[in-house]
Amino acid sequence: MKGRTIILDHFEDREAAALMVDGKLSDLLIAGDAPAPGTIYRAIADRPVKGQGGMFLKTPDGSAFLRQVKGLSPGQPLLVQVSGYAEEGKAIPVTQKVLFKSRYAIVTPDAPGLNISRSIRDDDLRDELMVIAKEVMQEHEMGLILRSCCADASAEDIAEDIEEMAGLADRVINDESTEMEMLVAGDAPHVLAWRDWTETAEVVTEAGGFEDHGVLDFLESAADPFVSFGKSGGMYIEPTRALIAVDVNTGNDASLAAGIKANMICARLLPQALRVRGLAGQITLDLAPMPKKDRRAFETSLRAAFRADDIETALVGWTPLGHFELQRKRVRLPLSEILA
Repeated sequence: MKGRTIILDHFEDREAAALMVDGKLSDLLIAGDAPAPGTIYRAIADRPVKGQGGMFLKTPDGSAFLRQVKGLSPGQPLLVQVSGYAEEGKAIPVTQKVLFKSRYAIVTPDAPGLNISRSIRDDDLRDELMVIAKEVMQEHEMGLILRSCCADASAEDIAEDIEEMAGLADRVINDESTEMEMLVAGDAPHVLAWRDWTETAEVVTEAGGFEDHGVLDFLESAADPFVSFGKSGGMYIEPTRALIAVDVNTGNDASLAAGIKANMICARLLPQALRVRGLAGQITLDLAPMPKKDRRAFETSLRAAFRADDIETALVGWTPLGHFELQRKRVRLPLSEILA
């Protein structure tokens, strides 16, 4: 089945959204019990952690941790935004760089200026978008980023989206209360799908869509740590408490190029495999044996694959033992926790 399909449904009584591309599960969003990334709190500074250069904060949903703090005193209220999901037993990660993000617009209170996505290259269109941005934002002293999907949107929809985000930002920033409070809830899966999966797609909203479109079968496959490469072997993706271990094997392929072939397939499939499983943090790749001269080609392929991925991932590099390491932002719940 060719094309893109977005399925909005529920999985085990949790709101969920799935993105199918050419009949395969490309992305998955499932609501969890923890505060979703994007949630904004008025938190209360609690106690500094000098060795880590951060501070624990009090929020309505429990303890949060803020890095790189300066000039904060215990008891001081401050605006923070959830930046990802916490590991089990750890505080909620938050940042003071609060963003108000929607489908077409991102309002940036701490970064003034009007900006348009660099992927929009048409000069006439950029000029039109800048006129819309200036007109709507003239009463709001904040920054704005217009996203790439503005290229295919109407001026009315873009202006409405900007006004809605700027109005929300004004209300939050200018709220003079000092009580601990959740001010904005992070977007749930159905809203996130509308916000971030912006390419043309068929949208399915009927109940039972996950079963009708084979999403449940893909979820069952994703519960298995093994990802097959067919005749070229496969990889095992196994979470531990410290890191995500990825072990690449060549299977029965005994040719001289078996190692680089399996590693290149790993590079191509790894972003999608991590997205669907909701895996992030420190990731270590134990690759199939290959000559050092092939490392650059592997890195180029891996970098291209993650460049097309929406989740922030840093390619850290090679270890003395020949492993390759990545650091990936925790913005999804691990599928293993949901299926447990």
